[in-house]
Amino acid sequence: MIDRRMSMVGRGRESGLRDGFARGWRDGVCRAISESALPNGIRKRNLRVLFVPQGFEAIDDGVADGLEQNVSELYTASPERMYEQAALVRPDLVLVMNGLHVFPADHPDRLDAVRALGIRTAVWFADDPYMTEETVKLAPRYDTVVTHELSTAGLYRQIGCGDVHYMPLAADAGRFKPMPIGPEYRSDVCFIGQAFRNRAALFDAAAPGLKGLNVRIFGGLWDRLRTYRRLKPSIRLGWLPVDESVRYYNGAKIVINVHRTAEAGSDNRNALRLPGRSINPRTFEIAACGAFQLTDRREDLERYYRPGIELETFESPAELVTKIRHYLEHEEERGRIAARGLARTLREHLYPARVNRLLSELGYDNEQERSGKE
Repeated sequence: MIDRRMSMVGRGRESGLRDGFARGWRDGVCRAISESALPNGIRKRNLRVLFVPQGFEAIDDGVADGLEQNVSELYTASPERMYEQAALVRPDLVLVMNGLHVFPADHPDRLDAVRALGIRTAVWFADDPYMTEETVKLAPRYDTVVTHELSTAGLYRQIGCGDVHYMPLAADAGRFKPMPIGPEYRSDVCFIGQAFRNRAALFDAAAPGLKGLNVRIFGGLWDRLRTYRRLKPSIRLGWLPVDESVRYYNGAKIVINVHRTAEAGSDNRNALRLPGRSINPRTFEIAACGAFQLTDRREDLERYYRPGIELETFESPAELVTKIRHYLEHEEERGRIAARGLARTLREHLYPARVNRLLSELGYDNEQERSGKE
């Protein structure tokens, strides 16, 4: 009995040393990648912009930082004060983030009033295609429509919007970044998000294969799982603050990313039944934390990351479980993929670079934007 206990202690110490070494290696690699990230060639345009955030800090703060680095003058206004602020500062562009949820019912009338001042208005939709019943009514009221979803770009052109652009979202490096964390944030497998029907079905099917693993699941609606009783010890219901999400991403050996279903129904307002073809902002945010990501596929994924090299993918519950088990056993391979994903994100998928590209597409590459008007 004593020998058996000593053997267990020895194995525990060996496991702890191995995990500590892996954590130290990860922290060191992430630090080296972050410090060696090259400047992305951002330059300030002679441009005055009024930004109207949507109330979701993980995206709003990133876009605001991107604008701050790309334009000479940046102002911010609440949805309720958009017109008053626009009339006061007379910007070249009013950029509205999403235009949904927290925006007042008379938002379209406020837009018309801003446009009547001769000011260009643009919206960057971040909930496509899940809210198309609302966005098709709102989009024609803007001069310019930007969407992060391939399938809705064509829709907005079809309903008469004359200036439409597809532009993915990105990661806010001020928030989503590698960091050392304590043991309370560590897990084998982590998922953060609402239990939309497709996600619930996936975890119900995968539940037997997760047995014995340290699994963390955060978000609402997870009590709709058929396997809720089995997975309940791993589930924390309710909203998880963004900064806490970052810590859990950093503490997980594997972070799962599952795009929500685009099917019409109680979880969506997508009566047009447009498919989800584009990756979600979480794809960029997980990678920006230097975390190993296991994601389902979307059509445009390979524009931004190389599967098997900068992140990993799955197409069924069985493949998800198989790859979880594989990468938990192959630590070095897992670490190298995560490191390459971080490097790609820092090079190409942060908001300053994304906003730079957006402003170019909107025609703001002329250094004389304002001086040519005055």
